[in-house]
Amino acid sequence: MKLRALLFDLGDTIMLEETEVKDADETTLRAELTPGMAEALHALKAAGHRLALVADSRPETPPNVLRQHGLSDLFDHLAISEVVGATKPDPRIFRAALDALGIPAEEYGRVVMVGNNLERDVVGANRLGLISVFYHLNERRRTQPCTADETPQHTVATPAELCALIARLNEEPVT
Repeated sequence: MKLRALLFDLGDTIMLEETEVKDADETTLRAELTPGMAEALHALKAAGHRLALVADSRPETPPNVLRQHGLSDLFDHLAISEVVGATKPDPRIFRAALDALGIPAEEYGRVVMVGNNLERDVVGANRLGLISVFYHLNERRRTQPCTADETPQHTVATPAELCALIARLNEEPVT
């Protein structure tokens, strides 16, 4: 199945939340990346994947972090909760990214959502029919699903595992 796009959460997926330096308005000025994530994002983009961010955050947080690490040009769209007016798992924030990428609803099953939050990232992806990938980086949030909606289709713990999964999904025959 040729994947149409890869959607990413920001906190504890691309960046390490515990390293955030914020201003008085709670906007993240800078943060360190998840080890290996910059290389993974570059590899995924080089492989021809379209990337978008779906993040619950202050408007300038994602641009600040992505710019700090030279990753801004990798993303085709940034769907940011305070700009969209909806937080995950509300379908509006996911659809903001999907619409910007020109992906119709009948192709949502060919879009991957990668995130560390079962209640927001996985639920939102599952309810829209996206391919849900739980990025299990740490134990900051609950890691065991309590409902069917919170059950991810896939779980990875490293950027290398994520890249291998994406390659595998991209090559699967359409069923």
